[in-house]
Amino acid sequence: MTAEAGLVPAQAGRPGPIRVANCGGFYGDRLSAAEEMVEGGPIDVLTGDWLAELTMSILAGNRLKGRPGYARTFLTQMERVLGTCLDRGIRVVANAGGLDPAGCAEAVSALAERLGLRAAVAHVTGDDLMPLAGPPVNADTGETLRATPLTANAYLGGRPIAVALEHGADVVVTGRVTDAALVTGPGMWWFGWDPGDLDPLAGSVVAGHVIECGCQATGGNYAFFEEVPDLAHCGFPIAELYADGSSVITKHPGTGGLVSTGTVTAQLLYEIASPRYLGPDVTARFDTIRLEQEEPDRVRITGVRGEPPPDTLKVAVTYLGGYRNTMTLVLTGLDIAAKSRIAQEAIWARVPRESFEQVHVELTPLGADGGSGSPSPSHTGPSHPATAHTDSSHTSTKHTGTGHTGTGHTGGGRGEVNRRDDAGTALLRITVMDPDQRRAGRAFSSAVVETGLASYPGFYGLTPPGDASPYGVYWPSSVDARAVLPVVTVNGIRVEVPHAPPSGPLLGEQAGGPPPGGAADAAIPPYAGDVAAGQVAPLGTVAGARSGDKGGDANLGVWVRDPARYPWLAAFLTVDRLRELLPEVGDLPIDRFALPNLHALNFVVHGLLGRGVAASPLLDAQAKALGERLRAVCVPIPR
Repeated sequence: MTAEAGLVPAQAGRPGPIRVANCGGFYGDRLSAAEEMVEGGPIDVLTGDWLAELTMSILAGNRLKGRPGYARTFLTQMERVLGTCLDRGIRVVANAGGLDPAGCAEAVSALAERLGLRAAVAHVTGDDLMPLAGPPVNADTGETLRATPLTANAYLGGRPIAVALEHGADVVVTGRVTDAALVTGPGMWWFGWDPGDLDPLAGSVVAGHVIECGCQATGGNYAFFEEVPDLAHCGFPIAELYADGSSVITKHPGTGGLVSTGTVTAQLLYEIASPRYLGPDVTARFDTIRLEQEEPDRVRITGVRGEPPPDTLKVAVTYLGGYRNTMTLVLTGLDIAAKSRIAQEAIWARVPRESFEQVHVELTPLGADGGSGSPSPSHTGPSHPATAHTDSSHTSTKHTGTGHTGTGHTGGGRGEVNRRDDAGTALLRITVMDPDQRRAGRAFSSAVVETGLASYPGFYGLTPPGDASPYGVYWPSSVDARAVLPVVTVNGIRVEVPHAPPSGPLLGEQAGGPPPGGAADAAIPPYAGDVAAGQVAPLGTVAGARSGDKGGDANLGVWVRDPARYPWLAAFLTVDRLRELLPEVGDLPIDRFALPNLHALNFVVHGLLGRGVAASPLLDAQAKALGERLRAVCVPIPR
């Protein structure tokens, strides 16, 4: 039986709030989290996010090997909590279905039957666009894909989830939906929001963005981690969502971690670009967010404004890029740069560098005092590996430290060691990539080992010789939202959920650019002092940061905890200054966005991660440590 969904009616007697708990931020997160959230206190909905961009490539590889295309750890968690959730009326919403939501739902139903439980398990399909009608165009570069796609999945919104819950689902399993949809969908169901309720929808997107990465909202990976109590037992986050879209971020009592305006700010800045945060249900204005520390471990989010969503959906395409192999050598003592050169000459004498489609060499100085410096990538070919395969022309490895600002100030011993380049310890990481598995395999790694007694003094490696492994490539694209038809299957009924845009004229500037008229920059009070004057100290003494990956781009959010310092930060940390402080970004295009409401700046470094995390040869392939490298740089800070 097939039906078509209408607008979701409000739930009688449920004015709010709805308590949405997260129990996982990635495929591999803490298995006990689901049980902790169900048993730790009252919740209405249990969610988890299993699908990072990298995960889709992993699941595609699993499917090629005959393994399930969904997150199997979800079943382990459900075995522990499904009975309790059914008894207490807790709904479960998870994107653990990956590339096979129907198969995952079937496995959950089989689990329920084995446990003697009666559960209505729904699944959402329609995100899988394979086979594609034509080659997809890269949303970042405008290129047309010439390779054969493995997967192509549109990012669906929250409405199919709401429809599944309205039709009585106890468990909703989805494939590719936006991370925030796991909160927006339950909010639509609970409060009966329709597509025109833009501000409430935007508020739910913000709440979803905060809790989607689990403990990153409750003190995990926090710049000021020494302020976080009992981080080893960090509690997972809960969003108490209200009818107007406002929310309170909290965690269960008695758990470790911290919910503060700082931890929430850090997560708000994670993996974003423009303050206009585009999604299938709404465009959320991150420059309108207001945070308030209501009580200990309770942060209220208000003021979020929404605008109509774009008329396209983001599409994640993956394809097999080839094979790669990495060998890491340790360089110690004097003459680090010269040792790097000798090591490479010895390797390429045994296996020609030009025989590989792509070669990437990364020299990461660790410093005599154990500190870490900026990695110095050197890859053959064009400066934007995200948009083209590299050729085999030789490029020598550069060496860059982190201890200077370009303004004449140094950062102490580490900066001095790195700048002299004559002592310390460094990692030399060499990655080869090629369509031929044998060429990139032991022919390369064995050649590196063969140099062990005929190379630089102090030679030793961290990786044994091994075969090449396949790697996938993430290819961002888009599709007309009207061309995608989500389908909910629940209790033997197939419900179609057609695209339902908000009524009325669409607002302009829906392409993800900065707010019109430079409104955010205009809201920054001018800084009257000298940005180059002040006591030299690490930037991290006054500023926090969080960084991550957005396809082949890196996002770097920086904020100050003292609002009085924000005019200085905005005046000091320009795009040009960022290039000085982080030489690894080179001449790559960089966008800067101001969020005065969060006392923050957000930078997007285009192309830093090549063709995305699955294909990136970088040591920090997801740019997770980019923000910490910036915070370690010494700069003049006004008193």
